[in-house]
Amino acid sequence: MVLNDDFKAAAFKKERIVQGFLSSVPERTVRVRVMGEQGYLTVKGIGNQSGTTRFEWEKEISMSEAEQLLNLCEPGVIDKERYFVKAATHIFEIDVFHQDNEGLVIAEIELGSEDESFLKPSWLGEEVTGKPKYYNSSLSTFPFKNWE
Repeated sequence: MVLNDDFKAAAFKKERIVQGFLSSVPERTVRVRVMGEQGYLTVKGIGNQSGTTRFEWEKEISMSEAEQLLNLCEPGVIDKERYFVKAATHIFEIDVFHQDNEGLVIAEIELGSEDESFLKPSWLGEEVTGKPKYYNSSLSTFPFKNWE
């Protein structure tokens, strides 16, 4: 989770992302994404016990293909802005959600291993790794606005 907007001043890039799910079952999530001017098709497998790693396959597709596939997706489109922030040798990707998930801000970092140490900026809050309700596939069916 992200505590405040301080990360925005350190961002070196920002992109809008719109995505939907052709399949949102945990064993095989299939996502269609438009990021900037590029489309992507992504398949993710079920995560390990801690939720820190899982199989992921991604392929670039044309904008036309992505737009056509978005029309086939399950209800609940994710709309967000992604900020990219360098912290020492890592890059945080911070997602600021809109529409039904307005108010939710989550940071993600790719590590070489589960126990790799990394710089934790002051704006970084509660760890939500492995909590399925924070997965985009879950947010598409049970959005942040419906949480208590």
